[in-house]
Amino acid sequence: MKKVAVVFGGAGYIGRHLVKKIFTDSLFEEVWIVDIISIEESKLENKDSIKYVQADVRSFINLDLPQNLDKPNSWIFNFAAVHREPGHEYEEYFNTNIPGAENINDFARRTGISNILFTSSIAPYGRSLDQRSESSPLYPETAYGISKALAERIHRTWLEGDKSRRLIIVRPSVIFGPKDPGNVYRMIKAIKAGKFVLPDGGNIIKGYGYVYGLVESMLFTMAQKEKPLIIYNYAENPVIPLKDMVNTVKKEFEYKKTVLKLPVWALASVAGILQFGFRLIGKKSDIHPVRVKKAGFPTNIKPQYLIDNSFEFKYDFESALKHWRSISPEDFE
Repeated sequence: MKKVAVVFGGAGYIGRHLVKKIFTDSLFEEVWIVDIISIEESKLENKDSIKYVQADVRSFINLDLPQNLDKPNSWIFNFAAVHREPGHEYEEYFNTNIPGAENINDFARRTGISNILFTSSIAPYGRSLDQRSESSPLYPETAYGISKALAERIHRTWLEGDKSRRLIIVRPSVIFGPKDPGNVYRMIKAIKAGKFVLPDGGNIIKGYGYVYGLVESMLFTMAQKEKPLIIYNYAENPVIPLKDMVNTVKKEFEYKKTVLKLPVWALASVAGILQFGFRLIGKKSDIHPVRVKKAGFPTNIKPQYLIDNSFEFKYDFESALKHWRSISPEDFE
């Protein structure tokens, strides 16, 4: 019998790191990567045990999996999503994230694969000044958060259809790491250039997760075979204020330039003016008032499930930076 991993959205950032770990640890005999982008765009290694299929999860999914499929021990990973926020029209989040979950459920039923791992988000918690753990209520406020909360419910409906099934839902905080041009990397580059401004003095808590730690948490929960449903947050533990993250960056990279402090309303106003100016000249900019307001609001996420189950958190912010720098030094040149 052949143990197979089917990774929807496998050419994305988290998917690539999971696939690399799968090969390093020989976890599956065959990996199917299903993604909307082409193999040439995916930057994936060419290995005989990788089957690459360019497909859209918004449509019916049909893969020619092995006849001797080990259904109880094979896994489906749903990483496919419209997620950049802002960056898409309101309806785009629903047009992908909802039918994607439904079509993947349908694929799981037809193939008989008993296990699904779904990457949700902390967005379904909504904005809150209070700490959020897995037992906190969901109050999604954005199209992305609402669509992810609905996708969770869709996958849970699949789980309820058969007692032999397993479902893991991970709600990651901001994920960062090598070759990712996201929020943490932009912060590091801005600190280096002397262009980073701490919103409201940087006292807010910002949950973050190193991509290597996130993948390790997935494998950790997958090994807990006695639990049919696991819903867990992923953020490094403990979380620290944004000002401490900035100080850690300055210390690790020996950056000397001053970091200014401004209230969020002032930063958002400046971002709005810059955004308008770029539009006038027909250019795009990552400086967006919505993104600035998000940066100034806490994401105090507690990974209570992992804490309670003795998961080993290897990557506090300083350790994560050191690991990142050791394996991908060119990112900081």
